[in-house]
Amino acid sequence: MTTGTVVPDAPQAPVRLPGGAAARQAASAASPAAAVGRESPAAVTSPAGTPGGVEEAWPVDGPLVLGVRHHGPGSARAVRAALEAVRPRALLVEGPPEGDALVPLAADDAMVPPVAILAHSVDDPGRAAFWPFAGFSPEWVAIRWALRHDVPVRFIDLPAAYSLAAAADPSWGDEEDELHPGDGGERALRIDPVAVLAEAAGYDDPERWWEDVIEHRGASPSGGGPAPADPLLPFAVLGEAMAALRETYGHGGHPRDLVREAHMRIQLRVARKEFGDEVAVVCGAWHVPALTAKSTVTADRALLRGLPKVKTETTWVPWTHRRLARHSGYGAGIDAPGWYAHLFDSPDRPLERWMTKAAGLLRDADLTVSSAHVIEAVRLAGTLAAMRGRPLAGLNETADAIRAVMCDGSDVPLRLIQDELTTGDVLGEVPDTAPAVPLQRDLTRLHRTLRLKPELLERELQLDLRKDNDAARSRLLHRLGLLGITWGTQTQGRASTGTFRETWRLRWEPESYVKVAEAGVWGTTVLTAATAKAASQAMSSTALAEVTALAEQCLLAELPEALPVVMQALADRAALDSDVGHLAQALPALARSLRYGDVRATDTAALGEVAAGLAERICVGLPPACTGLDADGAAEMRRHLDAVHTAIGLLPESAELGVRWAGVLRGLAVRDTVRGVIRGRAARLLLDDGRLPEEEAARLMGLALSPGTAPTDAAAWIEGFVGGAPGGGMLLVHDERLLGLVDAWLAGVPVDAFTDVLPLLRRTFSAYEPGVRRTLGELVRRGPAARGPVQKEAGAPGFGAGLDEERADAVLPVLRLILEGDA
Repeated sequence: MTTGTVVPDAPQAPVRLPGGAAARQAASAASPAAAVGRESPAAVTSPAGTPGGVEEAWPVDGPLVLGVRHHGPGSARAVRAALEAVRPRALLVEGPPEGDALVPLAADDAMVPPVAILAHSVDDPGRAAFWPFAGFSPEWVAIRWALRHDVPVRFIDLPAAYSLAAAADPSWGDEEDELHPGDGGERALRIDPVAVLAEAAGYDDPERWWEDVIEHRGASPSGGGPAPADPLLPFAVLGEAMAALRETYGHGGHPRDLVREAHMRIQLRVARKEFGDEVAVVCGAWHVPALTAKSTVTADRALLRGLPKVKTETTWVPWTHRRLARHSGYGAGIDAPGWYAHLFDSPDRPLERWMTKAAGLLRDADLTVSSAHVIEAVRLAGTLAAMRGRPLAGLNETADAIRAVMCDGSDVPLRLIQDELTTGDVLGEVPDTAPAVPLQRDLTRLHRTLRLKPELLERELQLDLRKDNDAARSRLLHRLGLLGITWGTQTQGRASTGTFRETWRLRWEPESYVKVAEAGVWGTTVLTAATAKAASQAMSSTALAEVTALAEQCLLAELPEALPVVMQALADRAALDSDVGHLAQALPALARSLRYGDVRATDTAALGEVAAGLAERICVGLPPACTGLDADGAAEMRRHLDAVHTAIGLLPESAELGVRWAGVLRGLAVRDTVRGVIRGRAARLLLDDGRLPEEEAARLMGLALSPGTAPTDAAAWIEGFVGGAPGGGMLLVHDERLLGLVDAWLAGVPVDAFTDVLPLLRRTFSAYEPGVRRTLGELVRRGPAARGPVQKEAGAPGFGAGLDEERADAVLPVLRLILEGDA
């Protein structure tokens, strides 16, 4: 299954090939110098008085094929100028034909790029693909121009029905590897045409070559620059360059392009029959030679015959600039979408405006940047461009100037500019009239009702579950999490230590729309879909821990119709599972569920009965399960011990159960057949609960650290007693009797055994905070004589002999205010 893939706009993954004569000729033909004074194959004349400034006669011989690089501001401006000059009767655009019905929505004012066409399989919504458009994409500019001038628009690329089927059909090969049935499964060597042309022209950076030749062509430092005398000339030159490359490299390692281009030619013939030759095509420059080459209908249809198909649905979804960046893994073909958007939106003085944006961003980060810095950075960028022979300062020059002038030579603040400006966090918008699956429409309604708008930037959301709106938000986020739509991730925030508060980190990603479509198979609303999926998971889960976690999710998401099914599955699994480890893994989730159910006023009586039964079975089965364990098994059982101890403390009316559990711990603490790490942990848990006197704890430690005990077993007991739990180090700080026992034992470890116990001790004490380790070191350095005799009736040094209850009670109002808040 392929989830969230993006249909490549142009061949990516550059492979540098030796520039042959054809490549050098192509690069020379595409250079700005070669374009000066050349005549277009069919020049456009503009006699005065002609509407639109063009002649009535079609200015070219045959359809006009405008080869572009996707998401390029220079290409977008050139396409707009060419369309204004020739005024075609129909416009054909590289894209999935299923998107033809979506084209009118591009004229809606509520449609704000970047956006993408999302196509997914009806039977398998997780198999999906995106066709992204930015505001500076030539295709988007062409579509908007056509809609303004009432010119029909059609997409002519290979239908998404074939592309999505290819992802699952072995005969097509793997979509990511771009294979073709005729390749015999071998991976072809790919090329990036821009990289080849750049290398042949003597450039080591394809992006810089493209900027010099296309994006900055004819521009001046003040922006804009004179318009070319012939708006079709750049496309003619670029078409010749690509023809030379196709003649040398064929399909360039992209055999599937042959099938795509066959479909494009078929659609072009259909358009010519309807509109004549007055048809303009906007496509990747790589495809221009294939669309203008001679080919028969029979040969093209033969390439399409027998291809697998799937039923698809399409819609518009918001996209982001980060998803347009190549480094994000989406292969859209540009490294700096924010920079290209700036070039397209700022025809007047783009360099000055960019430096001003950078200065504003650095000021927001509390860095000192003045107007003089902006002026000097503009001058330096222009000077660097002149020295490097570039028509206009590009991204490299602006970055070098900002680093030197505004960042004092540091790359740290420059990374902020690269992240926030060069790439950017722009999120597009799609009108409500766009088609969507019913589940998406219900989710959109909930967004508005709960005032919880999806945003690209990550933000923290604090929820108080005693408030109706916050409780509804929490239910929505938990239901989406159960459906696999990870809009929010629950974290442990400062205000979420109690049961009445939750902390979430929210971030909406474009691929979430695919997950919504995939989850639509469970229901038409978020509630019904989450209920159906929870019930299905309960019936299919075989592990007890999975069902208990699902029960917790159902309570948090408030799914009353799914809870009986989950509880029945939970009772069935618990009755059949005799593994104490599995029972120990399941109990904590049930205890948390009871606590949250109490907070959310949910009936959890049945859940409480199951939890109590599990706890009783753990008390019976845990002692024999802790014997005969190896080191790894003992470490895992210690974790189970901690989890069960916490869970039993959360269970309601657990006084009798607590007494029984304390008996289990006491039995483990004194049983010699149990590993030291478990015995030490059992003793520590009893001590923390006040069920083990300090004298008894010191006696157990003395026995564990006696000379008759193997050093490794003694170190494991210490790890269980004072390691892996909060406050372990403070216990030694405030009880010098225990510290003295550990110190005396450690000093008496034989030399040959010291290297064996050292890793265990380092693991135990390295978990302490630096201040605790420092205090322990000072106490040990002073030695027992400096510390003096330990008085039984006294506490740690500096503390009184007993508890002052009046002073201790004084903190209760403050604690109550912190824990309960306004309540």
